[in-house]
Amino acid sequence: MPAYLRFVNRKAGGFLAALGHAAGLTPTSVTVISTACSFSGIAILILHDASVVAGVAVSLLLLLGYALDSADGQLARVQGGGSRAGEWLDHVADIVKITTLHSAVAISMLRFFDLQSWWPLAAPVVFLVANVSQFFGMMLRDKLVATGQGPRAARAGGGSSSVAVAWVLLPLDHGTLCLAMLTLGAHAVFLWCYAFLGACTAAFAVRSLARAYRQLLALDRTDRQG
Repeated sequence: MPAYLRFVNRKAGGFLAALGHAAGLTPTSVTVISTACSFSGIAILILHDASVVAGVAVSLLLLLGYALDSADGQLARVQGGGSRAGEWLDHVADIVKITTLHSAVAISMLRFFDLQSWWPLAAPVVFLVANVSQFFGMMLRDKLVATGQGPRAARAGGGSSSVAVAWVLLPLDHGTLCLAMLTLGAHAVFLWCYAFLGACTAAFAVRSLARAYRQLLALDRTDRQG
């Protein structure tokens, strides 16, 4: 689990979940508020000049949306568990947010950046494809593993929870991308930060998808032998 998600976002989400519970909000309403915050930031990214002020506003709104995205699940557990419809809505909102955010970065580059070559525009494309492939691939992996037996599902899951790994995974965290928006006003710095995060995400997506494929192959061999 990446460091920002582990040490910051989950705690912020817990605080917001407590506020939501006290206010009588439902997990679905928190999901809607989270989506509204994220898309407000994305709208600024598209419509406003890529300045320091815009970068701060985009970053804060995206971070708030991210924290609320954690809060809806925590609120659901406090209130006795979530629903299938709520989980579906949460996942759909996440994938729409991801695809729209990277598309908005490309639009902002075309509108407000003085691009000297085409390569910066490749960054949001690579980032978007990596995020969507990772998102869909891991969800489908989990669904396929869940149809198997418990011990096999446990073997296919897992993962390290060490602090060192959390910091190594920091470039993959959505919170890190939100914080990178703070550099929006310094165009060259933003381009390099964004490209670096996209490259890390793409490399991790290739690795994790290949690993998931090998895990599913192993499960298939176990099924045939059984």
